[in-house]
Amino acid sequence: MKASTINGKTVVLGLQHTFVMFGATVLVPILTGLDIAVALFAAGVGTLIFHAVTGFKVPVFLGSSFAFIPGIIAVTAAEGDISYALGGIFIAGFLYIIVALIFKYVGAHKLHDILPPHVTGPMIIMIGLILAPVAISNANGTNSPELSKNIAWLIALFTFASGVFVKIYFDRFGWKFASNLPVLLSLIAGYLFASILGATDFTSVMEASWFGVPSFTTPAFSVKAITIILPIAIVTMVEHFGDVLAIGNVVEKDFIEDPGIHRTLIGDGLATSLSAFIGGPANTTYSENTGAVALTGAKEPVIMRIAAVFAIILSMIPKFTALIATIPAPVIGGISILLFGMISSIGIKNMVDAKVNLSNPRLLIVSASMLVLGLGGASIEIGPVELSGLGLSALFGVIVNAILRPHKER
Repeated sequence: MKASTINGKTVVLGLQHTFVMFGATVLVPILTGLDIAVALFAAGVGTLIFHAVTGFKVPVFLGSSFAFIPGIIAVTAAEGDISYALGGIFIAGFLYIIVALIFKYVGAHKLHDILPPHVTGPMIIMIGLILAPVAISNANGTNSPELSKNIAWLIALFTFASGVFVKIYFDRFGWKFASNLPVLLSLIAGYLFASILGATDFTSVMEASWFGVPSFTTPAFSVKAITIILPIAIVTMVEHFGDVLAIGNVVEKDFIEDPGIHRTLIGDGLATSLSAFIGGPANTTYSENTGAVALTGAKEPVIMRIAAVFAIILSMIPKFTALIATIPAPVIGGISILLFGMISSIGIKNMVDAKVNLSNPRLLIVSASMLVLGLGGASIEIGPVELSGLGLSALFGVIVNAILRPHKER
């Protein structure tokens, strides 16, 4: 299938990716007070901008970034207006572009020396494992207090089993295309099962209108807000690098080299600034969609652009948006167990394919310490910058690797 091909199959696959990103993308505005429809619109347009900047080569979707949630809440509390948080995010997008221009002249080969497989492998592994508590929280029904824990897990496991069945057995039945839709079909199956158990509420759907323009707003600017928001971008740029490495390993292409990490950063930065300019949250490359690519094997970038168009359309249909929002958390949790696990497994595969020699104590120390720092909740403050989780782990790994191991050593 050519990357430029748009047909019935790619449209359905694109719709599937829309479902994959939907829950996380709308959760950010729900938690921060931003407009849900604007977040969806910004995610769709931002994804299209990213693909244009990267030469339509990288199969990623850009959705709302969770990393900026604490900053948005902090700025809103300090300034009394969420518009100032949007101003900080708008400026943060341009920091991406500045760093991208630096990377352009560093060269991809230098980046590979700085970030060898025993550093990037743990980064990719942690992307999935850091998201794991989100999957379990949803499967537990934490955000659905009306459900008992046993019922929540029954729904989650049914959804999980549906995804496994579709992926493994549909191909054996001769339903090859359907076997590439485990996320979409398992979500539908899980939703119907949850409805039978009385776990869905259609009140919001009945009350929503059929058409509505997102409530766009503009950012406001203050030095205080920018100093709170800007350091977060340093961490998300590290996460961006990990996501680009992850999707590259899934499709077996070196996107660090072509189209270049500088182009992916510029695409991400422009998408983030545009989102903030119209009242949306920061955008970021979505690990959830990377997991779906790994699960389905559908690697064509055009599928993500179709998903982006669906996101834009959905942002203007409040009734359908309300319907998607009624998907119970355990349904999302069940399929997330598959998606997030896939991402971590890709990191392991990356290290295996690169034949990383973990019997070498230097390499083992780098990888092992990264995993503990990234998953253990460690954090440090350097002036106004706070590093924690994946960002701290990645920085630590780069520094320790440079100290312990010459770049030419294998």
